[in-house]
Amino acid sequence: MKIGTPKEVLEGENRVAMTPESALQLQKLGHSCAIETGAGVRAGFSDEAYQEAGVEIVKTAAALWKNSDIIAKVRIPTDTEVKRLSEGQTLISFFNPGGNEKQLKMAADKGATVVAMEMVPRISRAQKMDALSSMANIAGYRAVIEASNNFGRFFTGQITAAGKVPPAKVLVVGAGVAGLAAIGTSTSLGAITYAFDVRPEVAEQVESMGAEFVYLDFEEEAKDGAATGGYASVSSPEFREAQLAKFRELAPEVDIVITTALIPNREAPELWTEDMVASMKRGSVIVDLAAEKGGNCKLTVMDEKIVTDNGVTIIGYTDFPSRMAAQASTLYATNIRHMMTDLTPDKDGVVNHNMEDDVIRGATVTHDHAVTFPPPPPKVAAIAAQPKKETPKELTPEEKRAKEMAAFKAQTKNQVTLLVVGAVLLLSVGLVAPASFMQHFIVFVLAVFVGFQVIWNVSHSLHTPLMAVTNAISSIIILGALMQIGSGSFLVILLAALSVFMAGINIFGGFMVTRRMLAMFQKS
Repeated sequence: MKIGTPKEVLEGENRVAMTPESALQLQKLGHSCAIETGAGVRAGFSDEAYQEAGVEIVKTAAALWKNSDIIAKVRIPTDTEVKRLSEGQTLISFFNPGGNEKQLKMAADKGATVVAMEMVPRISRAQKMDALSSMANIAGYRAVIEASNNFGRFFTGQITAAGKVPPAKVLVVGAGVAGLAAIGTSTSLGAITYAFDVRPEVAEQVESMGAEFVYLDFEEEAKDGAATGGYASVSSPEFREAQLAKFRELAPEVDIVITTALIPNREAPELWTEDMVASMKRGSVIVDLAAEKGGNCKLTVMDEKIVTDNGVTIIGYTDFPSRMAAQASTLYATNIRHMMTDLTPDKDGVVNHNMEDDVIRGATVTHDHAVTFPPPPPKVAAIAAQPKKETPKELTPEEKRAKEMAAFKAQTKNQVTLLVVGAVLLLSVGLVAPASFMQHFIVFVLAVFVGFQVIWNVSHSLHTPLMAVTNAISSIIILGALMQIGSGSFLVILLAALSVFMAGINIFGGFMVTRRMLAMFQKS
């Protein structure tokens, strides 16, 4: 079958649903490819690059729609584009079926099949086709870049000759794909990053990325927060009030707020109110990734950047992925290609639209003259659904200090006990052993004690690099072994030679392991 990709008609949309690389992969499935002239230019893909990949260049959109069996595009089609659909033709695109009843009926009446990429179910097998996650990942990254571009200071803290620069404080609301991408970018730029989500089970992911998870002292959080499919659900009024109270507490402290909270098939919840904006510092920035669905911030204006009376910049752009068109097009085209792989199981260029398949059925919103939206629940569990865990209670500063003091006292007690036992043993041995032996024995015991204390308190993740170098350094004992080789005793010479051999392994082996580990982190 022929897969055609038209030029996106929405003003400012730079993405394209087919790249030269994805076209090569689609041809391996037995399909032929066509693209409207200039469709990939704004994403950095020339017509010549498509021709080299074996793609037919079509001069007009009308001709492309007429002569293609499958149409792949990015944005929701216009009414004109839907009217171009024909009997048996397949459209693969974002479609917003929950709020697009008119076009759903138009497509069904024409006998066309529509595959909505945002409806791909969130199951493990469908991750490779999850276009929402692909675009959200880019949006989260780009949101931090836009925030930094509008923020008047460094993200990371610095101490310079001209003075001290404190690090920026960033709050990310929502720890889905976009939120996690924003967290990763923010922490990598050196900001102090906080994150909040109604699903407490994501706290571990947040903290593993170097951010601090914001907990609420609210018993219903775990019950209300987790939703089928890994998305957040509607919270109770009591939980919402506790949530807003926490945000009001944080608003005067944070410099940048990135909101990503969305609920499927609903308007975005209002989480950052007008009074919170008013309490923020001058120069602060809010990036609202939910602007297209009404926004999480009360003052957000869709597709615009505004500055409030108190100097807070609020960014409501809805085209973050389009601002990174080359990367976004590559990821989206790969999602389309994986969808076509499932639709062409025999790789013979013939589409088998199997409505018994969870992924295909979930994404199909019209088929065989019928509207098939909404789909039934998938037969397998969503990838993000996890067993609920008890929400850990956030300790107060006084409780943290008390806990640290108790741990310090326990450690001190253990060390004093060890020192007392060691002193008693040394005294006992000293009463019966000669003075020459005791000199070496004391050094040996102290070396064991110090080595144990140093290595035992090292994080497990640092053991390998630490031991690689300390093996080499500790092999200073080779000097002692070399000195003993000149001894007159055959036994001492033999033991000294063995010591030299083993210490040599430590020296060369330690540096070799360290060198190999460092090579893993070098850029090619």
